[in-house]
Amino acid sequence: MPVTAKLSKQFYDRLGDQVANELVEWFNQVDATYRSDLREMNELNFSRFDAKVEQRFAEQDARIDRRFAEFEVRIERRMAAFEVRIEQRMAEFEVRVEQRIAEFEVRVEQRLAAFEVRIEKRLAAFEVSMRAEMEKALREHTRLLFLGWVTLLATILPLWFR
Repeated sequence: MPVTAKLSKQFYDRLGDQVANELVEWFNQVDATYRSDLREMNELNFSRFDAKVEQRFAEQDARIDRRFAEFEVRIERRMAAFEVRIEQRMAEFEVRVEQRIAEFEVRVEQRLAAFEVRIEKRLAAFEVSMRAEMEKALREHTRLLFLGWVTLLATILPLWFR
C-alpha cells in the first residue's frame, strides 16, 4: 500500500505546489519501485530458499532411504547367519540324538545279551538240578520197584516150591 508523502507547508510555499507535488510523486514512484524490487528480491530469495529446502529434504530422504536399505541388508545378513547357526545346531543336535540312541541301543543289546546268558545259566542249572533230582527219583523208584519184586518173589517162591 503506497504511502503518500506529505511535505510541510513551508516546502510548498518555497518550491510551489507543482514542484512539491512532482517531488511527492517522484518519492512515491521511487518508493513503489523499491517496494517492487524488494518484493521481487524476496520472492527470488524465497524461491532459492525453497529450492534449498527441497534439495535438503531430497538429500535427507535419500540418506534415510540409503540407511534403511543398509539396515535391511544388515538384518537380512544377520537373519541368514542366524538361520545357518540354527541349522548347524539342529544338525549337531540330531547327531547327538542319533549317537545317544545308538548308545542306548548298544546298552539295551548288551543287557539283553547278559540277561539271556543269565537265563541260560539258570536254565542250565535248573536242568542239571532237575536231572539230578529225576535221577535220584528214578533210583528211588527203581529201588522201591526192586524191593517190591524181591518182596513178591520172597513170598511167591516158597509157595512155588511147596
